[in-house]
Amino acid sequence: MDHFSKDLKKLLLEAGCTFVRDGRGDHEIWYSPISMRKLIVDNKIKSRHTANAVLKDAGLPKAF
Repeated sequence: MDHFSKDLKKLLLEAGCTFVRDGRGDHEIWYSPISMRKLIVDNKIKSRHTANAVLKDAGLPKAF
């Protein structure tokens, strides 16, 4: 099963979001200048709903 993390990170970078640091386990912390919030991004997101929820938290439209 493929995961959405690679495409999600590409969309975040295109929107101006920045990588802040590594989190616990296989998670990363990102910052969105649109929503002015920190985001937790898993490196193996298998659900499109989870990927879209991260985009929503970043202030971006659904893409998956």
